[in-house]
Amino acid sequence: MKKSTVTEAVADIATPRSYEIRTFGCQMNVHDSERISGLLETNGYTPAQEDQTPDLVVFNTCAVRENAANKLYGHLGNLKETKEAHPGMQIAVGGCLAQKDQDTIVERAPWVDVVFGTHNIGSLPVLLNRSRHNNEAQVELLEALETFPSTLPTKRDSTYSGWVSISVGCNNTCTFCIVPSLRGKEKDRRPGDILAEVQALVDNGAVEVTLLGQNVNTYGVEFRDRQAFSKLLRATGEIDGLERVRFTSPHPASFTDDVIDAMAETPNVMPQLHMPLQSGSDTILKAMRRSYRSKRFLGILDKVRERIPHAAVTTDIIVGFPGETEEDFQQTLDVVEASRFSMAYTFQYSPREGTPAAEMEDQIPKDVVQERFERLVALQDRIAAEEAAKLVGTRQELLVTNDPGSRGQETGRLTGRAPDNRLVHFSIPEGAATPRPGDFVTVPITESHPYHLISDAADVHEYHVRRSAAGDAWDRAQADSCGTGTGSASGGVNLGLPTLRIGAN
Repeated sequence: MKKSTVTEAVADIATPRSYEIRTFGCQMNVHDSERISGLLETNGYTPAQEDQTPDLVVFNTCAVRENAANKLYGHLGNLKETKEAHPGMQIAVGGCLAQKDQDTIVERAPWVDVVFGTHNIGSLPVLLNRSRHNNEAQVELLEALETFPSTLPTKRDSTYSGWVSISVGCNNTCTFCIVPSLRGKEKDRRPGDILAEVQALVDNGAVEVTLLGQNVNTYGVEFRDRQAFSKLLRATGEIDGLERVRFTSPHPASFTDDVIDAMAETPNVMPQLHMPLQSGSDTILKAMRRSYRSKRFLGILDKVRERIPHAAVTTDIIVGFPGETEEDFQQTLDVVEASRFSMAYTFQYSPREGTPAAEMEDQIPKDVVQERFERLVALQDRIAAEEAAKLVGTRQELLVTNDPGSRGQETGRLTGRAPDNRLVHFSIPEGAATPRPGDFVTVPITESHPYHLISDAADVHEYHVRRSAAGDAWDRAQADSCGTGTGSASGGVNLGLPTLRIGAN
């Protein structure tokens, strides 16, 4: 198939088409959706309104979980009648599941117009135009990365916080994971390009960035600098106005002391670490091809907490990997107890076609996996509650978000993130200033729950607001969205610049 280019796409300016993006999966997919959104708007599309049937629906898919395909085809089935009732409507499917299943998607859902992969996001506008012109589905999936995603236009999901990709792909061969075959080998960006994107975000009001990579701490492997990631962390500390730096996800086998030192010694790197454990059993870790053992994992946590005593650590854990015995599972519980995670993303193992683990013997019965999963969740809930309770009585500076939470209207509380990334719902004392999303508030923690904290300050003297450039950016974006600026909530789409929403998720 002829390779497409973005310049082939010609937007129909007279009748702009509306779009909606539905994103499934990890932070990489969320950031890819920001790229897709920016790319579409650069080519004349506009975000669909809540009460509007969009002219284009894009699914950005994940292939990690067993039910990923069923979830996608369920959504596609629901859209079939909608599309039939709206002539000219298009449906596109991208992301990891598209890269994996390729022509199968069009076979199972022939009303899909475009299928594109993880390596050619930039082709989407061209493929959509071709599909409309030729009145047939367009499928294009490249085996190698066409262009680094961060060179594409971006419509940021937030004015005050942004994702910045420092690498894509993965060089590991974990037996349960299909990601390397879908996103390819690791490709690293040059440090100057990364820092330029971070600077652009800050110049437009952002105060927080999260550095993204499939294995973020192996950054530098392409240019053979084993300390490249720690150097990058330190370099972010030199950017005026950048108040919070986070990163995800590192690999324990590649976690080195220079990274811990950089975290401890760079003031704007937050006291938070997400590091996947996957299993506490050395036998299972070996079967997973995870090139570390539980002693190594716990040793890293000890060093982190020695240098950063208030660090909150989160993790990923898989229950029921093939061959996991009750003894193996108990070892996982022991490591969880010792690790004192503030949160754990727990998953029941499910075979993924194309992975070595799917072909392994001793697949664990579903009822056994479920029973172990429930025990793990109960243990982690207890630990999370105990760790959260330690913060009652402390004062925390929160970055205010634009998400009031599920009970925000009922309680009147706003929501912010503490430095360690814990979620805090806070009330505003009578007579105190109301912060904008992107501003900072310092509040007392008055109540704890396993996975969020509450702040109900007794009076105005316990509560402090610090206005920020991010709050100013929020005001500008709101003015623009009300029609006083460019007419876009984002104020336009730029390379690496932050804006507001990505359609409807």
